[in-house]
Amino acid sequence: MPRINLLPWRAELRKQRQKNFALASLAAVVVGALLMLLVNIYLQGRIDYQNARNQRLQQEIARLDNQIKEIRNLRLRKERLLARMAAIDDLQRARPEVVYLFDQMVAVMPEGVFLTELTQNGRSLNMRGIAESSTRVSALMRNIADSPHLGDPRLQVVQSGQNQRGTPQGASGRRAQFGLSARQLSSTGDEEAQQ
Repeated sequence: MPRINLLPWRAELRKQRQKNFALASLAAVVVGALLMLLVNIYLQGRIDYQNARNQRLQQEIARLDNQIKEIRNLRLRKERLLARMAAIDDLQRARPEVVYLFDQMVAVMPEGVFLTELTQNGRSLNMRGIAESSTRVSALMRNIADSPHLGDPRLQVVQSGQNQRGTPQGASGRRAQFGLSARQLSSTGDEEAQQ
């Protein structure tokens, strides 16, 4: 049997296969690198797009924050103006109350009662005076309670004593010094309640 050496043919085939494998591996690496480059470019584009959107959102948020600050400032100015308007309105409503107070003081004062002191602190009135008798002080308190502009009369002190010299004697011959407090009622509050 003749011996044929097929070894060089196999060696050449092996070399060809190795060469093809090396080329295929190189092509796979190149294709992989290209795919990674394309994916990287795509993802970088998406990141840049999202960053641009985020920057736009930050600008809009800053603009809206400025508008919110401006709205707060406007609300504060509005509240201040409303408080001023309310104060002016209260002053306008309170203007005639002084006139009502003195008019009512004349109307509720019974004959034989004289005020020596009248002080007002807010809506509270403190009165001191002299009356011909303690019944006149009671009449004054009833008149204050019935008054539309005065109310809540409270007797603080009544001191009975002799008439002073040179004054005509009353039926009892005694004078009473008194101190009482009352409250001034708001005439506008009553009008608003009636409406």
